[in-house]
Amino acid sequence: MTADLRPIIADFANRAEDFLAGVSDRNLARAGVEEEVTLDYPTLNPSARAVIVSSVMAVLEADDFFGIEFVGDPFSDTDSADED
Repeated sequence: MTADLRPIIADFANRAEDFLAGVSDRNLARAGVEEEVTLDYPTLNPSARAVIVSSVMAVLEADDFFGIEFVGDPFSDTDSADED
């Protein structure tokens, strides 16, 4: 029987601002999420933990938690807004 991990994922995503305060690096954030999952759910199997961590990271990315949104080429010389 597979557990529904959605409530756990939502819980960690909602609490991320607390346990990831000041973290803007994605690798450090992933490590922080992994640590929190391990502390809160020590009996979860590694595959379930991996699903939770990757899902929480996806939610944080979608919510622009890290403060940078990658759209297009940031080094491009053309700016369509200035051309009008």
